Amino acid sequence: MSYKAVQKVRVKVPASTANLGPGFDSLGMALNLYAWIDMAISEQTTIDLIGDQMHGIPTDKTNLIYKVAQMVFQEAGVSHPELSISMYSDIPLTRGLGSSASAIVGALAGANALIGNKLTEYELFQIASRLEKHPDNVGASLFGGIVVAFWDGEKAESIRIEPDPNLEVLVAIPAFQLATEKARGVMPKQVAMKDAVFNLSHSSLLVAALITGNLGMIRHAMKDALHQPYRAPLIPGMKTLLEQAENHGALGVALSGAGPTMLALVDQRSSRKAELEGFLKETLAKEGIEAQTLWLKPSREGVTTTALQENDGDLQSFVDKEVHA
Repeated sequence: MSYKAVQKVRVKVPASTANLGPGFDSLGMALNLYAWIDMAISEQTTIDLIGDQMHGIPTDKTNLIYKVAQMVFQEAGVSHPELSISMYSDIPLTRGLGSSASAIVGALAGANALIGNKLTEYELFQIASRLEKHPDNVGASLFGGIVVAFWDGEKAESIRIEPDPNLEVLVAIPAFQLATEKARGVMPKQVAMKDAVFNLSHSSLLVAALITGNLGMIRHAMKDALHQPYRAPLIPGMKTLLEQAENHGALGVALSGAGPTMLALVDQRSSRKAELEGFLKETLAKEGIEAQTLWLKPSREGVTTTALQENDGDLQSFVDKEVHA
């Protein structure tokens, strides 16, 4: 082989939120909630899923991580049909925090590292966007920070924005899942010109606010007319949160991706953080929805890979020692 193969790698990949309100399928932000994947070239395929929330995920060659890894090998012109894969994730599944994107990006990066990074980051981004059919979540998990991107059905392009150091993120994660297909299914096939213009102007203003650090402008910019009004009936309490969260200390509020997680951007210097968290939980509770709240930060770092040595412990040991410590 002309490339420097690695026998085993550990991948760390951040969660992501998409859209940020008006930036439908074009704005994404990495969050400091992570998934870890160990991947090794093996004599026989084994897939080990660590943690309670991984139930139902295939442990044979229909597994998404295995299939995506094989795409990398095929693209690079190499063959490694048998892999040993372990995965642990703190990213809740089908909640609008990029769980599938993190799996795709983690698999791409891990497989690429095993074969000496034969594919460029740009090539990985193309594969990921093609798989997801939109570039926002995968771009954020791959590059870190805030990503402005498009996917035209053939190629993806992106620009990364460094998050403002004072930007903090509060998420409220309802205790129910919402399939992306269902959330997309309620949206109209066509929209009015005024709604398209509304989103263009607000998305542009939001990007400008994020680039310049004008956090006060976010409350004006983070409005949407293309997807949130149609998805609100799927999430009781969402309409109230969209309309009133700014009155309780949020810079702006949005549905995270396809939902059902709700997301508020917050200035970390704010004295109203406890008030805002209480408002989110109470609003959902009034609708009979139990929700977990998490204070997160934008993850400046995208996916990372580390070559493992023979004496390095397995992923379960790493999780017990480093993640749960």
